[in-house]
Amino acid sequence: MADGTQNSGEVETLTQSQLDAMVKLHERYLEGRIGGRRAILKRVDLTGLSLQGTNMRQADFAGCHMRYMDLSSANFQEASLYACDLSFSNLHSTSFVRADLRGTRIESANLTEADLERADLRSGSISTDGQYHPPEPVNFRGANLSGARLIGSMANHANFSDAIMAHANIQHADLRGANFVGADLSGADISGVQLSGANLDNAILAGVNIDSIRDSGFDLSLAITDTNVGISLTTLEVPLPTLIQQHRIWVETAGASGEQLDLSDYDLRGLATLKMERMTAIVARRAKFFGMNLYKIQLQSAHLEEADFRRCDLEEADFRASSLIRAKLSHSNLKKANFSGLIFGTGSAQRFAPCDLTGAELRYADLSGAVLKRVSLRNADLSYANLTGCDLRETDFTGANLEGTILDDAVTEGAELAGAAGTNKRAFSLQSLQDAAES
Repeated sequence: MADGTQNSGEVETLTQSQLDAMVKLHERYLEGRIGGRRAILKRVDLTGLSLQGTNMRQADFAGCHMRYMDLSSANFQEASLYACDLSFSNLHSTSFVRADLRGTRIESANLTEADLERADLRSGSISTDGQYHPPEPVNFRGANLSGARLIGSMANHANFSDAIMAHANIQHADLRGANFVGADLSGADISGVQLSGANLDNAILAGVNIDSIRDSGFDLSLAITDTNVGISLTTLEVPLPTLIQQHRIWVETAGASGEQLDLSDYDLRGLATLKMERMTAIVARRAKFFGMNLYKIQLQSAHLEEADFRRCDLEEADFRASSLIRAKLSHSNLKKANFSGLIFGTGSAQRFAPCDLTGAELRYADLSGAVLKRVSLRNADLSYANLTGCDLRETDFTGANLEGTILDDAVTEGAELAGAAGTNKRAFSLQSLQDAAES
């Protein structure tokens, strides 16, 4: 068993059976039974293993590699996970009450309903090569903390960028200097929270009591709140269904009758769904769709520049020939969506209209099986997006961020990838995750 005596630079690897044996000894230790031993692991690689439902209270996992693990419903109360890497792990309903999580990396993990009450989430570091390393803040980037409890936790300077924190209970937490850029805090309870110096740019604060934040002089101009989310549909002089019908007539008659629908700057969330709606060629610049059910929606040749589609269900959506320049699509379900171009006209008047995603935000989006042939993704952010099985032929990734992007089985013939950033820093592929889980 690992006991923390390894030489600097060495990383021990445990099998599931070895880990199970350690759990049994730890349980005997907690029960005060003869032969019990407290679990103490130092810089051990546990990637892909399971501690699901186990009682690891007061255990020590300092510096361990714990990526892609199943830790759901486990009890880590008062345990030390100092400077561990828990990224991509299942932490659903896991208890970290009063646990030491300083310097941990928990990117893209599932922390739904997790309990981090009074957990220590401050900065920390661990030496892996005998050299001093500056303390690193806890990193929850892209993690799902929906319904999690962080009551009284100490998380100053923690990174919650792009995290999903909907309906989380964060009462009286110390979040000074924390990074919430792009985070979804919809309906979260932030009463008594310390937020001085925090960055809330592009954070979603709908359904959140922000009176104390506003009174503290925070700049919320780039955040989404109940007061600045956009123009309400109730201000429309004509009911939206009527406007959609007039728009369809406009499309069918090539503009001879009806009227083109323009929903630019409107807040459409109150509709909840536009599932399978035909909205070809609409104008909806800067419109707010986030969180909506847009399954199989038809948005061909639409003007959707800077529209907000974060956390939308856009599976099999049709975006052919549309302009999505600087659109926000992070955390959206875009499986089998179609972003290819369209050919208009005949003969010498024929022209090709591509789909334009220049500068779009697609962080953590699921684009598996999507068609992105000949699309412009110049300067787009696709970090940690899933492009498994995508058609990327002749797609332009110049200047795009591909850190952690999954490209398994994607067709990239003729794609411009040379100018993309982060292609040498990919996250574990789906196949490597499966291999790790089965090892």
